[in-house]
Amino acid sequence: MKHSWGPLCSIDVGDRTVETEDIDDVLESYVGGRALGTKLAHERIPFDVDPLGADNRLFFATGPLQHSTMSFTGRTSATTVSPLTDGLLSSNAGGFVSRNFTGTGYSAVEITGASDDLVVVHVTDDGVEFEAVPDLEGATVPETCEYLEDEHDLGPEHTAVIGPAGENEVRFASVMTSEERAFGRGGLGAVLGSKNVKAITFDGDSTREVEIPAVQMEIHGEAAQADHPMKAQGTTSVAEYANMVEALSSYYFEDLSFEGIDGISGDRVEEKKYKKGTCSSCAFACKLPTRDEESGLETEGPEFETLMAFGSNSGVDDIVDVMQSNKLCDVYGLDTISTGDTIAAYLKSEDEFGNVDLIHDLVEQIAHREGVGDTLAEGVDRIHDDLGVENWSVKGMEFAAHDGRTLNGQGLAFATSNRGADHMYAEFYPYEYPLVGEEDAFQKEGLEGKPPKLVELENLNAVKDSAIFCKFSRDFLTEERIETLLDADYDDLLALGGEVVAMERHFNNQRGFDRGDDRLPYELPDFEQGLEEYYAERGWNDDGTVPDTKVGGGSAAPADD
Repeated sequence: MKHSWGPLCSIDVGDRTVETEDIDDVLESYVGGRALGTKLAHERIPFDVDPLGADNRLFFATGPLQHSTMSFTGRTSATTVSPLTDGLLSSNAGGFVSRNFTGTGYSAVEITGASDDLVVVHVTDDGVEFEAVPDLEGATVPETCEYLEDEHDLGPEHTAVIGPAGENEVRFASVMTSEERAFGRGGLGAVLGSKNVKAITFDGDSTREVEIPAVQMEIHGEAAQADHPMKAQGTTSVAEYANMVEALSSYYFEDLSFEGIDGISGDRVEEKKYKKGTCSSCAFACKLPTRDEESGLETEGPEFETLMAFGSNSGVDDIVDVMQSNKLCDVYGLDTISTGDTIAAYLKSEDEFGNVDLIHDLVEQIAHREGVGDTLAEGVDRIHDDLGVENWSVKGMEFAAHDGRTLNGQGLAFATSNRGADHMYAEFYPYEYPLVGEEDAFQKEGLEGKPPKLVELENLNAVKDSAIFCKFSRDFLTEERIETLLDADYDDLLALGGEVVAMERHFNNQRGFDRGDDRLPYELPDFEQGLEEYYAERGWNDDGTVPDTKVGGGSAAPADD
């Protein structure tokens, strides 16, 4: 099985100590990326850890395919205990940092402890340096990136940075890389902020050669030549279609379609796109550098999820207004989905849908925890009673788009996801939109026949997040190609993915998660039966807990033991 190479670099930012550890035996079994981060977290993070405490650990890792130059591989994974969901969570980001990460020679970097001073941690193949940066307190993501480039000749492609939101421990703060790409969901930025780490940089020339089969060039060529709507509109290419089939959440989830869709559609995004955008080594180029000529506003995006959260869900029908919301989130280091949904909850409570000036003010207030922003920075799950609105979250995470009330398999996927209400954990929704070439068996109401497919998709995505493949490679990565690239049997890889999902669930079980957390704020046909079938397919207990035998017996001891 192909896997990452190099030791674990463990950095205690409180004690200013650095240790390296040979983890070849773990790499041989767990590939890299999310699987590696999950295994290390399961063994090294106390089950009862405070997500914002010094004992929490944040793991960055790449996979074997970051040692190649194949399209769809410009990604890096990060794993920690989330201050938003209170569970173990992995997030991955695109951009250009992954190749510079492999250049350090490490397969994984662990950040633990808490610094007394605001610091930048510089990780290279020559070692680790700590730099006190008191002048960067409160600096935005672009300001921090400018400092690192001016003072250290390290461009944004070398960095993982937090903005004011992370410093202020906003529970859905992002870690930003390449300035505008995000480790978005779950509040990883708050974890770095709690450790007083403003940025981590990666640099070196110690990338190990990993032999990748020639099929990588076939995939690269097909990515370059493909005539695909995402090349022009990114994920927003689905916006009008989702609206037509009533799968577009609107007005804080009151409606399933939005009458103002024309003003925020993929066509409007494409009109603002002024150049190609991509991730490292990728010829697919689906990113969205956008510019409004009248105002001079430039940003990257918005993607479809942001159109939902700051557009339809907030009652906003002008793409420039959504672009501005997207820009502010990137500047301050915030997850656009959780930020937009939380603001939408506030707009509902105040009957202020569509108030763009208020929306933009609230983004800044959240990032700085000022005024009502201090309350909203806690996220919907913790504040919905105070606002007098429904709790539109799962396991503490605000909902992504592709509404499960229409796409019922995706609804079940939101409920079972260890990350919470996140659409990328399983990606069931493409199978339920009646698009050409998809499977008719899943394009129907209800959950009949869907739980086994859900298990397969969750397992497959765990493999992709470990290799690491971009999820948008789905049209190019056949089972045979995945086997060839990773030099492993496809069923064995799915079994590994299942173990990753089980380790996440097992960790969360020790923190009190069970069947009661696999819940939705709406009803689905035969939901309880579908949930039971899902557990049975996985070999889990009826209460949503994982038998110890499913995770190889490894566990971390509680902190007070």
